[in-house]
Amino acid sequence: MDRGDDEVLLARRLARGEREAAAELVDSTYRRIHGLLVRLCDGDVELAADLTQETYRKAWGALAAFDGRARVSTWLYRIAYNTFLNATRRPHVLVPLEDEHVATATNADPSPEQVAGTKQQASHVRRAVLGLPDELRFAVAARYWGELPLAEIALAEGVSAPAIGKRLKRALSMLADALAEV
Repeated sequence: MDRGDDEVLLARRLARGEREAAAELVDSTYRRIHGLLVRLCDGDVELAADLTQETYRKAWGALAAFDGRARVSTWLYRIAYNTFLNATRRPHVLVPLEDEHVATATNADPSPEQVAGTKQQASHVRRAVLGLPDELRFAVAARYWGELPLAEIALAEGVSAPAIGKRLKRALSMLADALAEV
C-alpha cells in the first residue's frame, strides 16, 4: 500500500473520530509541519511550535470539511501555511520588562559576527519569498520548504502540475530579480 492509500484510510479513520488515527497523523506529519513553520518564522522555534499546535487545533476543528481532494498531509500543510499568514498579519503587543528584571536579563542571542553571512542570506530569501504574490508564495513554500511534490501542490491549489511548474518558474525569476537588488 502506498502513502496515498495510507492517507485515504487515515482520513476515513479520522472522520470516524478514532483517537489512534489522530495520534498517527501527528506522528507522521509533526516534523515536516514544524520544520516548515520554523523556516517561515525565520528560525523562531518557539513561535513555530505555537503555530504548529494552532495548526493541529484548526485541523481537528475543520476535519468534517476535509473533502479528500488532496492528501491529509497536504491539507494540513495548507492549514499550517494559512496559520502562519494569519499570525504575521496579527498585531503584536509588547510588554516592557519591569525595571528590576531588566538588570538581570541576559542576551542569549549570538553576537552580530555569528549571525552574519548565512543567517543574513536566509533572511533575505525569506523576505523575498514572503513578498511574492500568494499563489507563487504558496507554490515556493510548499515545494522547497514543505518538500511537497508538484502533483500534491497542484491538487491543493486545484490546478495542473504543469501550472505549478510555471508558477515556480515565474516565482524563481522574481526571486532572482529581488535578490539581485540586495
